[in-house]
Amino acid sequence: MLSGLDPSGGAGIQADIQAVTSLGCHPLPVLTCLTVQDTRNVYGAEAVSADLIRQQLECLAQDTPIHAVKTGALGNAAVVDVLVEFMAERRELPLITDPVIKAAGGGDLADDELIAAMKDRLFPLAEMITPNGIELAMLGGSDNPDEAAAELLAGGCDSVLATGGHGEGIHIINTLYNHGPEPMRWEIERVGGEYHGTGCTLAAAIAAGRASGLSQRAAISQAQNYVHRAILHALEVGKGQPVPDRGILWER
Repeated sequence: MLSGLDPSGGAGIQADIQAVTSLGCHPLPVLTCLTVQDTRNVYGAEAVSADLIRQQLECLAQDTPIHAVKTGALGNAAVVDVLVEFMAERRELPLITDPVIKAAGGGDLADDELIAAMKDRLFPLAEMITPNGIELAMLGGSDNPDEAAAELLAGGCDSVLATGGHGEGIHIINTLYNHGPEPMRWEIERVGGEYHGTGCTLAAAIAAGRASGLSQRAAISQAQNYVHRAILHALEVGKGQPVPDRGILWER
């Protein structure tokens, strides 16, 4: 997993580590960027050296079996290029990409160059990307989710899971767009309010499911149920959004 460091422990690499561990897998965390962040917003970020990340990936690949890859905030376009090079030789690995662009509080986590690198070079290698509603509109160029997803699929994405956690209504609706005739939808009861790190948690949980041998559909179902349970036990860590309790006992 490649993601940024959130000092509040609510999102980023910590969310990935906790979710993957809770679902019975062993995480291999590679930091892509360091952030100035709390439970309210992101105030700054600095990318880790792309060459250092390349060395870490090569070192891990020579030592440890890898069954899936999950990405979050990537820091800059140079980090994308390293990851693209790594994945190009491992096309059999499920790559779950959470295209982190903005924090819930509005802080930026990706500039235009990074967004373009993800769209042009990373997304075509990904098995699934998991944008929230805001990210989907920015990446797909439309406020209509169907049109935005269609644009991303036309640009090379294999599948787009449009997550509904930032929407409204009594149910969260996660919609999987792929090259089939109709999208697939999952509904789960919405627990009121916004939570810090739910997108990271969902994508990491999907990657854990795929690494364990679950199908895409089964991995999504397990992941959203896991996130829902973690939200029900959310922790009041700071003055901003509650943090899902990803350390809950999980029964398969």
